[in-house]
Amino acid sequence: MVEAALAGAVLGIGLLVLLKALFPARPGLVTRLLALDAVREDAGAPRIQLVLPDEEVGAFRRNLGVRMARLYGVRGWEVRSVRADLTLIGRSFEAFLATKVLLATSGLLAFPLLLGWLVLMEWGISLTIPFWSAVLAALFFFFLPDLQVKKEAAARRRDFRHVVGAFLDLVSMNLAGGRGVPEALMMAVSVSGEQPNWAMGRIRDALSGARIVGITPWQALGQLGEEINVDELRDLSAALGLVADDGAKVRASLTARAATLRRRELAEIEGRAGERSQSMLVAQLLLCAGFVIFLSFPAAMKMLGA
Repeated sequence: MVEAALAGAVLGIGLLVLLKALFPARPGLVTRLLALDAVREDAGAPRIQLVLPDEEVGAFRRNLGVRMARLYGVRGWEVRSVRADLTLIGRSFEAFLATKVLLATSGLLAFPLLLGWLVLMEWGISLTIPFWSAVLAALFFFFLPDLQVKKEAAARRRDFRHVVGAFLDLVSMNLAGGRGVPEALMMAVSVSGEQPNWAMGRIRDALSGARIVGITPWQALGQLGEEINVDELRDLSAALGLVADDGAKVRASLTARAATLRRRELAEIEGRAGERSQSMLVAQLLLCAGFVIFLSFPAAMKMLGA
């Protein structure tokens, strides 16, 4: 049964690859609409690539990733949240896809390894356990990069929100000193020096790129917020676009937003501290239960006559 399933799977995959090679898929309606929307957005407002990948990728991984990204584009799979997480941590989407494929392929190596182990131990040749073990290993390794990227991006996004709160305070102080909104934004990011924090460096790059493409600084902040999926930057961009001409309103709005961010961050810290306290309490209860069982076990065995 398993041998027939394996043979059918290999034959089906071979025929599928042959058909894909002879008759490449045409872009679907979703892909064409997305391309049309991208052209309209590019024509309406200039955009720059605000975050560049920090990693170096080999030629093989790059080519494999480009092919997988092209397949995603043809199918219309946007995966915006994954793209935003990768942009935030400085990794390319193509390298991420190549890593997923290579890890899934390495998971399939569990099949010959388990089969060889069964043969060496003389437990009989059974293809059922090695086959399903390899499938489960491939699925686990395929989704493992998603979990890792999501965890790392959540930590970085939390740090970025903390930096945004400090940035708002700096902008508010510069506005109180009589500077305009663009000058206050640039002075706020220049306070950190030549080697700023990575989040402040991203904000500074966005503000510097706004001058090159000819957009306002708050539009650049909004684009950065969309690219890395940080709602605070998008809200800041919308607020500055509405009241950029009134310095008093801008200063009051930024001060209120900074206070709100600090309260939210404090609430998150208290929530994480409460979770860790609960986990420590559970661990202590388990330890006490084990100690009680250890003390009462001899007496219980004696009473039962064992």
